[in-house]
Amino acid sequence: MAKKKFSKEWVHQHINDPYVKMAQQKGYRARAAFKLTEILDTEKLLRQGDVVVDLGAAPGSWSQVARERMVGPGGVLKGRIIALDLLPMEPIAGVEFIQGDFREDAVLEQLKNLLGGAPVDLVISDMAPNLSGVGSADSARIQHVCDLALDFAVQHLKPEGALVVKAFHGSGFSQIVESFKRYFQRVVERKPKASRDRSSETFLVARRLKP
Repeated sequence: MAKKKFSKEWVHQHINDPYVKMAQQKGYRARAAFKLTEILDTEKLLRQGDVVVDLGAAPGSWSQVARERMVGPGGVLKGRIIALDLLPMEPIAGVEFIQGDFREDAVLEQLKNLLGGAPVDLVISDMAPNLSGVGSADSARIQHVCDLALDFAVQHLKPEGALVVKAFHGSGFSQIVESFKRYFQRVVERKPKASRDRSSETFLVARRLKP
């Protein structure tokens, strides 16, 4: 019974959520678009000509935001966006998409081949593992996903490149921050306005690889 009440509350909040309405108006596939928009604006990230990798991309709102900012005169995409997700994603003009599990070497290899050795300016990751509600297991899963994104970024980013990753406050969060600080000169936490107050999600923005 409680579950039914919760889902009704969620539906009510979702319908009345200003970001959901704005996303529909702007043609974004999810309200998460506004989280990335605020982070990019605050951090002054992403320019035309950049190479961007979007991890955990489906349904595609972050790729949509990236594309918007990289389209030049005549609607031509200046730069590259490579998106990856376990789930299928409706095509976005100019965005190269790989469907597969980022944890598998074969999928990572596919991504590396697509990059063809080109260094990356920005890695964005809205990936989140399926959470079980068991604290210790969930924190390990979250840490694993963040570590994968970090490892990929360290291998493929330009020295002045940046990484934006979704994490969650709680057990293991400080370890994630520490691991990012080992490799990047600047690591900050961002909680965009579009991120729901009751959510423990926070975004880590890591910039400039340590030499």
